[in-house]
This record gives sequence, structure tokens and C-alpha cells, in this order.
Amino acid sequence: MQFNVRPLVAATFLVLSLTGAGAQAQETVKMGAVLSLTGANATVGEDVRRAVDLAVEKVNADGGVMGKKFAVVIEDSGGNPTTALNAARKLVSVDKVPVVIGEYSSGISIPLGQYLVKEGVTHINIASTSVKIRDLGATSFNLIGLEDKGNKFSAKDTWDQGYRNVAIIAPNNAYGQGVAHGYKEEFEKLGGKIVTEVLYTAGQSTYRRELQQMSRSNPDAYIYTAYGQESAVINREAFELGLRKTPWYGILLSMCLSDTPADIAQGQIGMEVGSVLGPKGREYAEAFKARHKEGFKTSYTGYAYDAVLLTAAAMNQAKSTAPADIQAALTQLGQKGYEGVTGFIKFDSDRQRIDPPYAKLKSDQGKIVVR
Repeated sequence: MQFNVRPLVAATFLVLSLTGAGAQAQETVKMGAVLSLTGANATVGEDVRRAVDLAVEKVNADGGVMGKKFAVVIEDSGGNPTTALNAARKLVSVDKVPVVIGEYSSGISIPLGQYLVKEGVTHINIASTSVKIRDLGATSFNLIGLEDKGNKFSAKDTWDQGYRNVAIIAPNNAYGQGVAHGYKEEFEKLGGKIVTEVLYTAGQSTYRRELQQMSRSNPDAYIYTAYGQESAVINREAFELGLRKTPWYGILLSMCLSDTPADIAQGQIGMEVGSVLGPKGREYAEAFKARHKEGFKTSYTGYAYDAVLLTAAAMNQAKSTAPADIQAALTQLGQKGYEGVTGFIKFDSDRQRIDPPYAKLKSDQGKIVVR
């Protein structure tokens, strides 16, 4: 498994199926997506948009949905909760979609999911890891491992690396607070110690003060999680301050390094939600690379791809596009189990994925590879 971490500027805000417009539009079955195509996470958002495009093509190649063409209407969140909510309102009230996938940041996905659940529209989480995702409600489904499982995995992984006294930095939002608190709790259970904990404010032009604060505690390692463009600043300044002489461990490494130059990222290790598994995963990865002349940059593309195919399968099984019918079919598919590109998907009684996959990764010559 490899990820090219060169940045890519998102330029396209809408992906539809291979159908035409006009008269055919009434014959098109649609779902929606809210993705971060501009802002700090634009590299991730564009990566996910490409996956959605491939998934739509796959559904239509296999006969569409109920014999009709299938499309995903994508709206840009801009990395902003207000913009994301406006996008969701448009998808629900104008496009009349019964299912919406997204977003990326937990601070956006939570209000987005709350709105969709209030409207009775199906929400599928494909990237956010806050444990608050679990509480969104009965019409929200989750495909990805949440931070309680992720924190246990990363704490054990860092302990196994021999780190005992670590400093941690994370964004001061729902996601970052959950990681900082949860990782600390799990790491201390193993006997480790957090010598400095910093929650940074998003959008700063520099993080030197925070980094210098962390360095004064002389940690065995720096544990961090940060969104792409902010992480690029943190990584560059840590490099300039000489802090990379001490190991750095990224929680959700592909997110942390999506916009960081290869020479600065070189040798950094971390963990990630599992990306693609098994024959279906390999087939998808090959199709993605063949289409875009490069591999995916993050681990989240597979979850978006699975969400689109799972939605189409639910619609076909229900023979309906009514939200309640789709939700019933998703529940049935999740109880039985669905073979996706991210592995075998089964839901518990709260519509959360059982045994979500994780991976141990490192950055090597501009690519993120399994270690």
C-alpha cells in the first residue's frame, strides 16, 4: 500500500454519473456528498472526490440503481461548519437526495450529521473519528474506526517503539481534544507519561511557540495529529527548530503528511485507519492509479468508495430511494456483512463498524508505506 503525498489543488466541485443532463436527469438516481474541496483539507477532499467518481462509474457499469443511471452530487464544505450545513441543506431541499456522505473534520461532520438525522436523511460517516459520531442518531451509519479504538492502537504502537515520556500536540477541536485525552489515557495505562500536552488553534501562520513549549520537556518522542496544511507548517517548523532529531509519530499519518514535502516527511512513522484490503482493495487501488496516474494520497478514499457502493446496493435491495427504506436495507446489509475495498463491513446495533482496520505506516521517499 502506497500513498503519494504531493499536494494537489482541488478544482472540481461536482461529480455526476456518466449520464447526460436535461431529459435524462429525471431518470437519474442521486445521492449526495459534502467534501472538503477547499481549505486546509483540500488535498484529502480532492482525493476522496476521485474515489466517488470511480465508485459512480462502477455502479453504472454494473447496471446502475434499479435499472437507472446513478449520480453523486458533491458540495464543497470549504472546511467550514456553516458552509457544510448550507451545502447539506441544498442537497436535502433542492437535490432531494436520500443519502449524504461526509465530511472529514469531526467538528464539521457532527453538526452535518445532526442536521441530516433531524431531516430523516441517511448520513454515512466516511472519515471523522470523534466518538461523538456514535451518538448522531438512528439514521447515521459509520464506516470508520473511531478514536477510542484508534487511541488504543496508537498508544500500544508508540509504547512498542520504546517511547515512555512523550509530548503531544493536536488541534483544539472535537477531534483533537478526543485524541489528546484518549491517547493520554491509553498510554498511561501502559505505564507511559505525557510530559507536555498542547492543543493548537487552527489557521495560525506559525506554531513555533507551541513547538518550543513542547521541546522544553525533552520527550522521547513527539506525538501529533494535524490537518494537512496546518501539519505542513508544524512539520516544517519542527524541522527548522531541530526537533526532528527526536522521533515524530503521526496519528492518522496520511492526513498529517498530505501537504508536507517529502524531504521533511522522510522517516516519520505513524498509524492510520486501514486503507484497502484483499482482492477488492487491490483491484480498486489499481483502478485508481490507472485513472489518475498516481496512487491515492490518503486512507479515506476507500471508505468513500465503499459508502457509495454500499448505498447503491441498499437502494437496489430496497427497490426504493425513500430514506427509511434505504436505512432498513443498510441495516440488513450491515448485519449480514458487506465485502468492501476496506475489508469486511459489519455494523453493530448502533450502526457502527465492527473491528475497523488500522495500519502501521512510515514515510519513505515521498510515499507512505506499510512498515
